[in-house]
Amino acid sequence: MNFIQQDIEQYSEAHTTPENELLTKITRETYLEVLQPRMLSGHLQGRLLSMFSKMIEPKSILEIGTYTGYSALCLAEGLSETGTLVTLDKNIELFDRVNRYFSESIFSKKIKMIQGDALELIPNLKESWDLVFIDADKENYYEYYKMTLPNVRSGGYIIADNVLWSGKVIDSSADDPDTIALRAFNSALVKDTSVEVILLPIRDGLTVARKK
Repeated sequence: MNFIQQDIEQYSEAHTTPENELLTKITRETYLEVLQPRMLSGHLQGRLLSMFSKMIEPKSILEIGTYTGYSALCLAEGLSETGTLVTLDKNIELFDRVNRYFSESIFSKKIKMIQGDALELIPNLKESWDLVFIDADKENYYEYYKMTLPNVRSGGYIIADNVLWSGKVIDSSADDPDTIALRAFNSALVKDTSVEVILLPIRDGLTVARKK
């Protein structure tokens, strides 16, 4: 589902700072060589993630769901001088490809990719997070949120992608596990008094939650 007209989206992209050459390369190769290229954040959302990160200037970022590394590289643009980004993904088939992309970036020494199940990895990460980006399996979104929120500093942020799920979250006939999980996630966050939340109808829906 497109949430805005295609010509408006194209106009928006045309009046947004272009992505760099590495991000363009990742986009091209992902669409040519990787399954489910729609999972890529893309130009407009990528610039938004970069802008958020630059506003926050985080010292520590946790990303849950790396895919081909596009969003990680966008978020890394706002890291503080000594900041680091840890990104988790269980897809071993993409591990070497993504690390190759990271090695081509000026942020290569600031990014650490860990391969494995995020539900098992997160409890072993003891950092205090300034920013968490969730873009992994939808059924576990709320688990990722609950697991990371205690280690998000006061004033820190959790951002979650795909929260509109192509509009299925408002389709009463949609009852697949992912849609049900995302509805529950969206409802839980807006009721959580420890955060303030905005759900942005950008691309496939982007929720921004600020910890009080």
